[in-house]
Amino acid sequence: MSDAPTTAAPLTDFSRLCVHTITTKPWTIEKAAQHFAQAGVKGITVWRDTLAGKNIRQTGQMLLDEGLSIVSLCRGGFFPHLKETGRQAAIDDNRRAIDEAAELGAPHVVLVCGAAVGQPLAESRKQIRDGIAALLPQAEAAGVKLAIEPLHPMYADNRSAVNTLGQANDMAEELNSPFVGVAVDVYHLWWDPTLEQEIYRCGKNGHLLAFHICDWRTPTVDLLNDRGLMGEGCIDLRQIRGWVEATGFSGFNEVEIFSNRLWAGDQHEFLENIKKAYLEHS
Repeated sequence: MSDAPTTAAPLTDFSRLCVHTITTKPWTIEKAAQHFAQAGVKGITVWRDTLAGKNIRQTGQMLLDEGLSIVSLCRGGFFPHLKETGRQAAIDDNRRAIDEAAELGAPHVVLVCGAAVGQPLAESRKQIRDGIAALLPQAEAAGVKLAIEPLHPMYADNRSAVNTLGQANDMAEELNSPFVGVAVDVYHLWWDPTLEQEIYRCGKNGHLLAFHICDWRTPTVDLLNDRGLMGEGCIDLRQIRGWVEATGFSGFNEVEIFSNRLWAGDQHEFLENIKKAYLEHS
């Protein structure tokens, strides 16, 4: 780990650029695929809402026909619940997500793990671990991996009880399956003083499945929907990418931006700004 570069080399092309459908939320998946491909984007991560009412297998083929790699499916998770009926409903929904990923051709499902208001975080984490364990036979049969995505502690109340990469690594190691790994999102993890060590740890163990990028704006005016374009905030993106690449990770850099401000603008202009920011700041 001591030999890892402190800063990654600047990116010079779009061969590892992936954009999430949620990033250009106003576009349908068909429009997103067409415009991403025309812009030279090489990968797409599909959010499940864009698949509603569609033939998923045909949609996956459409993405491939546009020349896009299907990087992942977002999202599963939300396992904790105060009642058993709620926990079972979450398991059932995650089973559907695995089936959708297999039909689409996505190699893994990103898990936003959830938390239940009114119960200790330790209990929510147990329910997350148990929920993932219950899904493993189906995930293995389908050939679909499950990526635990730790979320920033500001979401610990109701969106995720997994709030550090260390917690996600612990859970992946405890589950001890080649079909469980982690997703590293800079928005959620940039602040963590142990981030370099934990990235090294999950990379060494083969658990690093995904790398999501954006930026943290100051001030942040909405805790969910005010992410910044790369270079608009305070995250040292190249340093973190250097740590990720030092593990041997060669997957996509996935641009995942939730932004009321950017969704309200021209999405073609936004996509061009993503490409520019990707080269200049990522």
